Amino acid sequence: MMRPLFHPLTHPRLRTQQRQRGAALLTAMLTVALVATLASAALWQQWRQVEIEIAERGRSQTAWMMTGALDWTRLILREDAISAQGAAADHLGEPWALPVQESKLSTFLSQDQQWREGDAEVFLSGQITDAQSRMNVMNLVEDGQISAPALARFAGLFERLGLPLGELQRLAQQLQASLQASRANPSSSSSPSPGPAALMPQQTAQLVWLGLSPGTVAALQPHITVLPEATPVNLNTASAEVLSAVLPGLDLASARQAVTLRQRGHWASLNAAQEALGASGRLLDEKQHSVQSRYFEVQGRMRIDNVVQQETALVRRDGGQVRMLWRVRSPQLRLDAPLQ
Repeated sequence: MMRPLFHPLTHPRLRTQQRQRGAALLTAMLTVALVATLASAALWQQWRQVEIEIAERGRSQTAWMMTGALDWTRLILREDAISAQGAAADHLGEPWALPVQESKLSTFLSQDQQWREGDAEVFLSGQITDAQSRMNVMNLVEDGQISAPALARFAGLFERLGLPLGELQRLAQQLQASLQASRANPSSSSSPSPGPAALMPQQTAQLVWLGLSPGTVAALQPHITVLPEATPVNLNTASAEVLSAVLPGLDLASARQAVTLRQRGHWASLNAAQEALGASGRLLDEKQHSVQSRYFEVQGRMRIDNVVQQETALVRRDGGQVRMLWRVRSPQLRLDAPLQ
């Protein structure tokens, strides 16, 4: 019996054909993997573009809604001034002082503007605060010099809160230097060689620029403010801590009693406040004490699903005109789960 001249699996030509088929199969597999990778990358890019567009649209909508809410608060303050005709006192029983609890935006819309099914629900909340219910840091400097009476009043507040007086002295000195620098080097385009810009804070949190520690700023936050000019404290809206600091001879317990008495009926004038405060009211000064306010702080909060946007603005009311002085929008926060 004759043996075959070659084995079918060992013949060189067959081995070459098998290698070629293996290489072709490997090339096809690599091509499929490459196409799948490119397709996935393209889909991811498309998804990313859609997400960016949705986020930008959400930010734009939020900005417009917050602007509308700010205009609404300005209208409330304007109507309050017009109805008072410049004579009435500002107090915590007025409509502007009522906080707006978180509410659906749809509840403020007319029937033909109601949300459609599938639209994201928008929730609004906010509050108007009398900025002159707090002690104004700008009062520490008068005519370029540190004001001894104002420094004494702030020292009383620091002592009641257990804060270091050394930081108060440093705050007054740094504020004086910043005001002098701002007057010496006004930011003007006509100035041929303007000097370095003065470090002037606009918000209480920025007082760390003038030497206060973060802990001190946090403790002072409910009781002090930074306004563009020196202002009196509104006795109708001030806290007990502020009243005891700005009224010599009034201890904290008596100040709390005065706040309780004030809740029964606001003080329509400084004379009324003087009668109610007794001996402590004899030293009332129109430059330091008032029952009216011009500066107000507006805080707004908007929640769209699980995204929260907060904004703070300072407005000044001059008669029937309410003008925004500055406006700060905090970064958007994303909650872990939507609030209900």
